[in-house]
This record gives sequence, structure tokens and C-alpha cells, in this order.
Amino acid sequence: MNTYGTAELARVALSYPAIDNHAHPLLKAEHRSHLEFEGLVSEATGQALTQDAIHTLACFRATAQLGQILGLKGELTWEKVKQVRDALDYDRLCRVFMEATGIQCILIDDGLGGSSQYAEDYKWHDRFTRSPTKRIVRVEALAETLLKEIFDSQLNREEMNPYRAYIGFIEQFYEAVKQFANDPEVAGFKSVACYRTGLNIGIVQEGQAVEHCVTMVMLRYEAQRTLRLVDKPLNDYIVNITLRVAGECGKPVQFHTGLGDSDITLALSSPAQMQSIIKSYPETKFVLLHSSYPYTRDAGYLTAVYPNVFLDFGEVFPFLSADGQCAVVKQVLELAPTNKIMWSTDGHWWPESYYLGTRQAREALWKVLAESVAKQDLTESQAIGIVKGALFDNANRIYDLGLAPNWLDN
Repeated sequence: MNTYGTAELARVALSYPAIDNHAHPLLKAEHRSHLEFEGLVSEATGQALTQDAIHTLACFRATAQLGQILGLKGELTWEKVKQVRDALDYDRLCRVFMEATGIQCILIDDGLGGSSQYAEDYKWHDRFTRSPTKRIVRVEALAETLLKEIFDSQLNREEMNPYRAYIGFIEQFYEAVKQFANDPEVAGFKSVACYRTGLNIGIVQEGQAVEHCVTMVMLRYEAQRTLRLVDKPLNDYIVNITLRVAGECGKPVQFHTGLGDSDITLALSSPAQMQSIIKSYPETKFVLLHSSYPYTRDAGYLTAVYPNVFLDFGEVFPFLSADGQCAVVKQVLELAPTNKIMWSTDGHWWPESYYLGTRQAREALWKVLAESVAKQDLTESQAIGIVKGALFDNANRIYDLGLAPNWLDN
């Protein structure tokens, strides 16, 4: 057997139907150039994105792979790839990259900042999949929408009342989460507490502290007309309500962990910070997103010892080098039960993000598992079962999607 196993393992790894358990919407055609394309290969911002990200191994590899599917010849450069993709008809561009993924179903978090203004509706993405797209509701975005509506209503009447706003919010937020939890279009929820106040989420919230936070948010909104929840008691309250309702209704709750832009506090992005709250909601399914990189082993431990914890090994594709991606997959497999791991693209804005996120993940799974087969650590049949579970079966079961894999060779 060669290093990368038999043709059957390669065929399954590279073309088995996939459920993308966490992604974001694509930009509308009229906004296709609204954001810096370098965001495809990096979470950086500003100069670190536009000047530095293009000098990473991840970008060099992405340049080669995008150039290949675009049919480019000769010496490839990032700028050449950008010029060619910008000149393509947008519908064709989306189809070229999306149809090459083998993604059967996408679970879309449409609460990413800018989605409502610049991106397509989640159902629009059905044109690229063989099963209907489902929503992931971002709870901090939901809370901000409700608070803004409450504040605007009071401002219009010129009678700002923090206590009334607080009471209205806690009633409306609970009812909204309950309604979404019972909505068949919603596959689960997502929290970005990692970005806002960190993953050291408190279990007990004092009503007075939450009320005080609502008051502070109201005052900032009244003065600046901007609203972003960064007050820990309020953010912790939002997460706890979501976990309680989701547990009652059987909907998973995704958490951004690890890798992110400069807005996170890295030390508070490890899922190890979540151990207490995981234990406090044993009936709720926790999905740790983004491989928790660079805290992958922490996530693997939690997945191994708590039955309600699951691990997504996404986003490192395409942000890490090829060797780095394989190292992450190996760390995931060190301890995490293989029936509890799931894959995602974290695709966002550009169809190329879905393509690279799929192609590179498939290749990493194939190479890592084939090496294990070659060393006789597992059989090829077991390796194929792991691939099918990671790409489709586990997400199908955990999110209760009720899908059958619709094979389409790529």
C-alpha cells in the first residue's frame, strides 16, 4: 500500500457528500468587491491583511489551487488570480467553485456582521446544494436586534425607561429563542461570546447586574446610535437562556472557539474556559467550532469526556499551511471520539472560501487517515467510516437533519 492508501479511501475522502455544519452567506453580485479578497486566507485586518497575509504558505497554496480550477497557466500570482476571478460573470464564478465542493447541505449563520446589507439570504444558497440550506441563529445578533427595536420605540416616544427596556428584553429574548428552537428551518444556535467577553461564561446571573447592563447599553445607544453587546453579565445571560431552551428542544449550540480576528482575547478563547458551563447543561449539545485552534487538544479532551460536546474541525482550511492542517486533524483524532467530530468550511463572502475549505479538508483527512492505515493503526474500512462520519453522518445525526447521502463524484 502506498502512503495515501487505496483508491477507495481516496475516492470516499475526496468526493463523499458533505454537510457543511457551519458557514456564512455569499456576497450579492453587486457587492462582490466590497471586501478585501485577502480575507479569504486570513483573519487579519488592516495592513496585516492586505500586505502580510499574501506572504503566508496558506496564500501561496490557495493561489495555486484557485489558479488550477480557473484554468490559469504559467507562473501564478495572487494578483493574477484576483484579476481573472473579478472578470468572470458572478453567477458562473459561484457555480464553478460551489459545484466542485460536493457539499450536499449547508448550515448558515447569517448573523455575521454585514450579512443583511451585503450578502444573499440563506435560502438563496439552495441553488448549489442537493438538500435545503438550514439556518444557524446567532444569539448575540438576535439580542442586539431586539434591544435596538425596544430602544428605538422608546426614543420615538421620548420616554427612555431602562427598567421597562430590561423587562421587555428578557421576555422577548426568551420567546424569540423558543420560537427559533421550534422552527424546522433552524438547525441550531451560535454564540460569539468568545469575541465579546470570552468563553469564561458565568453560570449564575444576578438580575440587578443584567438590568444595569441593559441601562448602560441604552445610554450608549442613545448617545451614539450604535449597539454592540460587550457587557459580561448581559452576554452571559444571553448564552445561558439559549443553552437552557436549546437543551429542552434538542437544538445544538455552536460556540466560536480559538482562531479569530484581533477582536478576541486569545487567552479567553480556549474551550477549557467552558468546562463549568458544559457541566451545568448536560442535556444541551455544545459544538466547539474552528478546531479551537490553537487549543485543539483542549477541545479534544472536552469532546472525549463529556457526552454533550462535539468538535468541528473547520476554519483551519485554508488559514493554515498544508502541514499545519494535517497536524490539527491529527490532534483532533488523538483523543476525540470519531463519532463526535464534524467538518465545516466556515465559508463566507466568496465562493472560493467554500471551495478551499472543502478541498483542503478532504485532502487532509485522506492523507492523515491513509498514513494511519499504512501503519496498521486502523483498517481501511475503519478509515472510510471515519471519513463518512466526519463529512456527513455525524452532523446529520447531531443536528437531526434526516438526510440520506446523495453521492456525486467530483
